[in-house]
Amino acid sequence: MSKLSQLTIKEKIGYALGDTAANIAWRTIGPFLPIFYTDVFGLGTAAVATLLLVIRLGDGITDLLMGTIADRTKTKWGKFRPWLLWTALPFGIALILQFTTPNMGVTGKLIWAYATSIFYVLMYTANNVPYSALMGVMTSDIKERTELSSFRFFGAYFGGIIATVGVISLVDFLGKGDANVGYQNTMYVLAVILASFSLITFFTTKERVPELTNSNSNIKEDFKDLVHNRAWLLLLFIGFVFVTYNIIKQSSAMYYFTHYVDDSENYFGMLTSWGGKNGLAGLYLLSLLVISMISTFFAPALTRFFGKVKLFIIALLFSAVTAAAMYWLAPTQIGGIFALGIISEFGAGLTPILFFAMLGDTADYSEYKNGRRATGLIFSAGTFAMKFGSGMAGAITLAVLNFYEYDGQVAQKSAEMLEGIKLNMSIIPAVFVLVGVLALFFYPLTTAKMKEIGAALDAQRESN
Repeated sequence: MSKLSQLTIKEKIGYALGDTAANIAWRTIGPFLPIFYTDVFGLGTAAVATLLLVIRLGDGITDLLMGTIADRTKTKWGKFRPWLLWTALPFGIALILQFTTPNMGVTGKLIWAYATSIFYVLMYTANNVPYSALMGVMTSDIKERTELSSFRFFGAYFGGIIATVGVISLVDFLGKGDANVGYQNTMYVLAVILASFSLITFFTTKERVPELTNSNSNIKEDFKDLVHNRAWLLLLFIGFVFVTYNIIKQSSAMYYFTHYVDDSENYFGMLTSWGGKNGLAGLYLLSLLVISMISTFFAPALTRFFGKVKLFIIALLFSAVTAAAMYWLAPTQIGGIFALGIISEFGAGLTPILFFAMLGDTADYSEYKNGRRATGLIFSAGTFAMKFGSGMAGAITLAVLNFYEYDGQVAQKSAEMLEGIKLNMSIIPAVFVLVGVLALFFYPLTTAKMKEIGAALDAQRESN
């Protein structure tokens, strides 16, 4: 293995903590922000659905812009690492503001929600686009890159655990019965952890893969290369699909356990005292994160056996079928709900690992084909897909609830309302993800093709 490929365990762990930081925010916003807005902040489902969709649609442009900015950043620390230093503190502040609830009327609350959401997504973009691109210049070896992606998502799921445990256990404790106070105080704690981990990533990683040339490519040329990169375009769409699928399931879980599941006589009784009425939902989300972490250990071996593309297809199909089966479970079948959710999540947990490793492959392909490497721009597809998919998922989830006349304040839930909650947890995300499976059959960068590209690039770099 060449010097351009070697990574120490310290560096892999340090890199992973960067996504721990990002996912403390991501896994707080995804599952908890919609129900916070509707049940605590007092906004209507239609208004929240529109907000999430509008914010994420506009945010896609900032991802691409951030990618081009990061590619052109020149410091003694490199192109991408310094952004982790510069954004650590404002990223934490943005998370706090998302769950701050000023005493305003409905219009004022909507303005506040839009303003804080815009600030949050800008900080997430400035932090996570360069972070994702950093993986593309830490190693040139495709196997090492897959392993680094596994470390990354172990860290990501660990961040999810911190967020889930933090919100479920601390909101009631720190709020002492006041959800508004509880959410904000919890965010203070999570923001400190987020900022600290982002700084650790900055100090423990290194950019070591140089560009082949010092060509002065402009933004127009970079975008031209991008739109002609068929593999990247397909990955952009696939990423959007699987992120939408995952976020629909995550954001639906709080509604599902709060309003549909009957845990009055279940064998989780002792455990659900944790976190009050949301304890069972927290336990469920936590179990999904644990199984996702476990899946990261299997990802490198499964990738070597199946190849990235075939494993991606298998993982999506496996996850979708088991998720759809949850539709037929009764409110009291808590063991079955946990079992199917955990099984489904094992497949879902593999998908982001494969996606970001494959983005690195498309960067190599672009450099091989065009002699230029716009790593930041290419990896901006990751955050673009995550945020656009998240916005679409939130909009879909809340649009379905609105269609089925959701009202979280009423004590007696209608059969129609419960039907919408069930569909969001099972059939709707499962059907959606099948489109991504079809797209994967057209993905051109096979294992053999990537070995050819990797060997050619290594030879060129060693000759420079």
